[in-house]
Amino acid sequence: MIKTIFTDFRTALFAGIIIVATIIIAFSFKYLSEKYIKKLALTKHIDPTSYVFAKKVVTAIIYLIGISFALVQIPEMKTVGHSLLAGAGILSLVAGLASQQALSNIMSGFLIVMFKPFKINDRITFNQTYTGIVEEINLRQVVLRDFENNRVIVPNSVISTQVIVNANLIETKVCKMIEIGIGYDSDIGKALKIMEEEIIKHPLHIDNRTPEDIQNNVPEVVSRVVALGNSSVTLKAWAYSDTSSNGFVMYCDLLRSIKERFDKENIEIPYSYQNVVIKKTE
Repeated sequence: MIKTIFTDFRTALFAGIIIVATIIIAFSFKYLSEKYIKKLALTKHIDPTSYVFAKKVVTAIIYLIGISFALVQIPEMKTVGHSLLAGAGILSLVAGLASQQALSNIMSGFLIVMFKPFKINDRITFNQTYTGIVEEINLRQVVLRDFENNRVIVPNSVISTQVIVNANLIETKVCKMIEIGIGYDSDIGKALKIMEEEIIKHPLHIDNRTPEDIQNNVPEVVSRVVALGNSSVTLKAWAYSDTSSNGFVMYCDLLRSIKERFDKENIEIPYSYQNVVIKKTE
């Protein structure tokens, strides 16, 4: 009986040592890999998306192998441990325990990392509703940080089936369309010229013309009459900025500066109003 107790104690001890060693190895790998990834991102400006995703996969494999070796030390769990260590056993166990949705999220995560419709630090909009900066891509989900500093958690299988607008896929440059309506009695040419002047002098505006456009005397800012409404003539001008955030600031500034110039130059901006007549009853 003493021998049996000693054997059980030794088995439990070995299994415990393996589990502790597994945790130490996993945490060490996580720490070193995060340090290495940050160094690559800062010094060589390498996209960290693939490295972060690979780090999570390798960490999960370390835990799986460590737990498998710990189970092998226990006679009653030796079969399960061997099954986990075998490649076919791992696949069958995952297929049996994981749900279809979980497997879909894992596969979608691999496809996102492989084809890169977006990557970490990209600004994306999906489902025409949610906009944010990609903070993390892991085995299950994508984490976005929106403009209110909230975190939007999206399963990989969901975001991979959505139409995504990526502001950083090729370049960060953005075009903002300044659309304003003026009265029919206002000077259209003068109004268009004011819009062009205000856009050109804004510090966040950039010249989007190619060398060929400049050589062919294409104007730096294009403005057009785009509609004749019931009570106004709609004017539109196209302004470019280097990033989406700068483009938004430029757009807000231009609405104000153009409105102030229109007021000085007697360019009317029509607006709806109602006359209220109050009748006195005797």
